[in-house]
Amino acid sequence: MCKDTSKTITCKAVVLWGVGEALKVEEIQVDPPKSSEVRIKMLCASLCHTDILCCNGLPVPLFPRIPGHEGVGKVESVGEGVKEVKEGDIVMPTYIGECGKCEECRSGKTNLCSTYPLPFNGVMPDGTSRMSIKKKAGAGAEESHRIYHHFTCSTWSEYTVIDANYIVKLPPTIPLPHASFMACGYSTGFGATSKEVLVHKGSSVAVFGLGAVGLGVIEGARIRGAGRIIGVDINENKRKKGEVVGMTDFINPRKSSSSTDSDDHKPKISEMVKELTGGMGVDYCFECTGVASLVNEAIESTKMGIGTAVLIGAGLETSGQINFIPLLCGRTLKGSIYGGIKIKSDLPVLFDKCLNKELNLDELLTHQVSLDEINKAFPLMKQPDCVKVLINF
Repeated sequence: MCKDTSKTITCKAVVLWGVGEALKVEEIQVDPPKSSEVRIKMLCASLCHTDILCCNGLPVPLFPRIPGHEGVGKVESVGEGVKEVKEGDIVMPTYIGECGKCEECRSGKTNLCSTYPLPFNGVMPDGTSRMSIKKKAGAGAEESHRIYHHFTCSTWSEYTVIDANYIVKLPPTIPLPHASFMACGYSTGFGATSKEVLVHKGSSVAVFGLGAVGLGVIEGARIRGAGRIIGVDINENKRKKGEVVGMTDFINPRKSSSSTDSDDHKPKISEMVKELTGGMGVDYCFECTGVASLVNEAIESTKMGIGTAVLIGAGLETSGQINFIPLLCGRTLKGSIYGGIKIKSDLPVLFDKCLNKELNLDELLTHQVSLDEINKAFPLMKQPDCVKVLINF
């Protein structure tokens, strides 16, 4: 690889050419950073269920594309005007920014910045891409194809270019896998307990889905003093994981209903939650699975008049029917991106908690693969004991 940071780098990356196609590790070209951009040498990355959506063409089917939005890297070079980081800094790419000046940033109500928004168009702010791939054309010639970014980042590449407003400098001693997990999943859950709602001392919480997001919710709720934290998952292996981070009760819907129950008579998850809470439901319910049919269950699991359901998970189903009656009875349904966390104001606090060993992030790492083994990673995510898969470069 060329060490001249003003030139294009040829490296390996995971390229997806279309919905339903296999991921391919191929040689790509990564251009040098332009003004306000940074080129990063990735050190590790991780898989998030949102990457599955990307591979299925959601939210926008743009191909060829390099997936990945969790990861940690070292700054290889910087473009003109970049002052926040320098060559050699260890950084975490993010998919949202924070200018601190726009109406949204100043509102105190959201982490979505209108100056540096969450992008879905697969290109840099100037409308171009920094990644391309050469393919053979007719008569032995080669054609260069633009590669789309995943949000801002595309972390499943040995090198990537990202706008400097979408990166965060990391403390030098932070464990790289922990930082990678905080780039999306874990932080999304953890942040939602204090940024989307204010889980209060002694309150009751239900969490649907105990992956990295759900375990982050449980840990955040525990730290904020919740009195009862109910984890819900069809995977019995998640019981122990949940208990380690602070879960007090566990519901496995498949084990909580009799095999003789018909579909019409199987107890609903909301009924199971209410059974554990004296018929009242919980103060806060976090839906982390992305299963559309569970949104109503999350709403109905909360207390009438004062309960809040937070929609965190995203799935292949992008719409569903909502039962209005529970909402008309005073419950609230709230959506969330990245758990309401602001990358400049809030992530340093989370990094400090990590360094102070206040967070059980070791519980998340269950499997590791190399970049060349990427096609082993998705089957691993389906294993009962899997929480997070780390990609080592």
